[in-house]
Amino acid sequence: MRNPLARFLVRRIVTALLLAVGITLVTFVLTNLVPGDPVSANLGQRALGDPAIVAQWRADHGLDRPLPQQYLMHLEGLLHGDLGTSQQSHRPVLDDLADSVPATLELAGAAILVSLVLGVGFGVIAALRRDRLSDHVLRVLSLVGISVPTFWLALVAFYVFFFRLQITPGSGRIDPGMTPPPQVTGLYTVDALLSGRWDVFSSAVGHLAAPALVLALYTIGLLTRFTRSAVLEVLGQDYVRAARAKGLPGRVVLFRYVLRPALVPVITVAGLAFGSLLSGTVLVEAVFAWPGVGQYAYKSATTLDLPAVMGVGLVVGVVYLVINLVVDVLYGVIDPRVRVS
Repeated sequence: MRNPLARFLVRRIVTALLLAVGITLVTFVLTNLVPGDPVSANLGQRALGDPAIVAQWRADHGLDRPLPQQYLMHLEGLLHGDLGTSQQSHRPVLDDLADSVPATLELAGAAILVSLVLGVGFGVIAALRRDRLSDHVLRVLSLVGISVPTFWLALVAFYVFFFRLQITPGSGRIDPGMTPPPQVTGLYTVDALLSGRWDVFSSAVGHLAAPALVLALYTIGLLTRFTRSAVLEVLGQDYVRAARAKGLPGRVVLFRYVLRPALVPVITVAGLAFGSLLSGTVLVEAVFAWPGVGQYAYKSATTLDLPAVMGVGLVVGVVYLVINLVVDVLYGVIDPRVRVS
């Protein structure tokens, strides 16, 4: 292949596949190192007293075999699209994840969209108005957003806006008694639009607003600070001074000469933040009763549901691999120097 970008993508995809295998190994080993006995977590006290029942349960779930053999069985199942059966729901883990991943994806997607619009916008404003009142205010607000614990903010937001002011709806993804839209993507807002159910769309947006804003606050503060630093660094470059000296309008200088190079480090932070939002929504989902991956992972961990825990770990790892690949591609789209190299 003569195209350097195509060669780069092939290398990154091969590397991602190798890393995916490594993720399965790390997830399997760490899951089996967790203290506790899954037998005692899943069987009642009377069943634990019967050695025959315990032995049969271990044999049914493959826990009576050596760990290397268990890992090979796990890999074989993955190759056939089988993540195992949950010991709690008694359903395939893949089916459980198919129900919970879209909910978390919708929540994290809304949060990162709000974060990008507000965080990048605030960062640019702070950089252009350096050391002025608006710059100081935005820097203080970004510091507050980074410092406030997300779980505390979620509790305060739920209490104030739902319980006291009754501005936002309650927990869940839609109002009680309302039928979910026909599933196409699993995202209630998108599926409601596709099916033309505007009442469901309005309800889904209302339920999504509070948890998404709570999740976005930290990322907004982070992106504001990173964008401000990146824009200030680019504003001091010689080619920006030359563009201004030529008399180009400030809008042209900003969008053509400043934002594109400044967005490269911002994209890196945004990609990592999106992966963190997807994998770290446990507390927010618990407060707002959002049936996502965080809730599923918490319940699986507390009951030592090993197949479910390994399935969640694999999903989170794959999410980070995909996000890193997308970020690398965006580097080449934004910065021509990356395409040349």
